[in-house]
Amino acid sequence: MSRSVTALAALLVALALGGCSLFQKAMDPRKDWQAADYYKAAKEEFDAQNWDAAIKLYDQLEAKFPFGRYADQAQIEIAYAYYKTNETASAISALDKFVKLHPNHPNVDYAIYLKALCNFKEDLGPLAKLVYQDLADRDPKAARESFEGFKDLVARFPDSRYTPDSRERMAYLVEALARHEIHVAHYYLQRGAYLAAANRAQDTIVRFPTSPSHKEALEIMVEAYDRMAMKELRDDAKRVLAKNYPEDPLGAAGRNASTAWWKFW
Repeated sequence: MSRSVTALAALLVALALGGCSLFQKAMDPRKDWQAADYYKAAKEEFDAQNWDAAIKLYDQLEAKFPFGRYADQAQIEIAYAYYKTNETASAISALDKFVKLHPNHPNVDYAIYLKALCNFKEDLGPLAKLVYQDLADRDPKAARESFEGFKDLVARFPDSRYTPDSRERMAYLVEALARHEIHVAHYYLQRGAYLAAANRAQDTIVRFPTSPSHKEALEIMVEAYDRMAMKELRDDAKRVLAKNYPEDPLGAAGRNASTAWWKFW
């Protein structure tokens, strides 16, 4: 009899333990998940553009399985998810971490490209001429960092699939940054800081030699030097206008003057 009681008690304990285990699994279905399981679930959310859910699963994957190909891929994809949810700082942090840990990874070019996109802010192509002034009004720090990122990609990975788009965005950024400098030069000019205006305009010509903003920069220089009664420098600027933009009325007075520093431009 005692043996039967003991056996029954053991059975009850086993059933109780088994029930607890089943209950725990029911409460936490991911308890036994491996890296592949987390990645599969995260990728499903990612593909469905459920960015927040994908980020949560990628975070769990990296926390539980920080090494291996699934963790590596998670670092890239979570960065894109952050980018899509406008969490720029988190995206850049994830990308910096990826490049630092995996400098020779096949997807490094994409990581550099995506970081430059994060700084680009405006998801626009080079034909979006109407937004130049909008970017010119803002702090150009992110635009400069974006340009440097695209430049780095083009230099290091000329055959990357992301290089053509990077070149186009660089062209847009060159003009946007030049417009910013012109915007600042106008600001100085309007407030009577004529030397600062002239220097900023000339710096625009030197730093952005392919920008269409040169004409406006030279016009600012002519006006600024004229206000400061610096006739020689004013006339030099006019000669440059006459040489490069013969239709500009400000350059008319210098059209037949002797050559000056414009011949080196």
